[in-house]
Amino acid sequence: MWIAANGTAADERLLRPRLDDESAAVRELAERGLWILWNRSGDLAIDALMEKGAVQMQARQLTDAIATYSEVVRRKPGFAEGWNRRATAYFLAGDFKRSLADCDQVVKRNPYHFGALAGYGQIHFRLEHYDKAVEYWRRALDVNPNLAGIEESIALAGKLLERKRRNST
Repeated sequence: MWIAANGTAADERLLRPRLDDESAAVRELAERGLWILWNRSGDLAIDALMEKGAVQMQARQLTDAIATYSEVVRRKPGFAEGWNRRATAYFLAGDFKRSLADCDQVVKRNPYHFGALAGYGQIHFRLEHYDKAVEYWRRALDVNPNLAGIEESIALAGKLLERKRRNST
């Protein structure tokens, strides 16, 4: 937790291996710590915009949240979490194409961002691209094997993919 409270995004490499620790408590703390690091932009004005966007998303003011996160991305394009939050807002608004494009930007900046990888899976699932959903969910689990519900989502996508294949023949 000290790393999460005092570190920078570069310290991610110290926490990431703990996602596979034998202790469930250590795994949980490592995941929380990574989210804390990823959410820290290093710029108080950007952090204030991130908080404003979070409040807007919570209130389901998705157009406003997208505008706020767009400003974050414009001001600090190297900050992966700005892209990730906007991807989430686009997803919630049903704009899967833009959400996928923003996930691309997240993973370009942080290839270990298990949230964006799982997000890819959610988008592809909604688009009924079950094979791609499974692929991205497996990638997310490779980074963070503790993601809740992903194994069940993979199993469901596998069943739906099989049904889709049967119905197309």
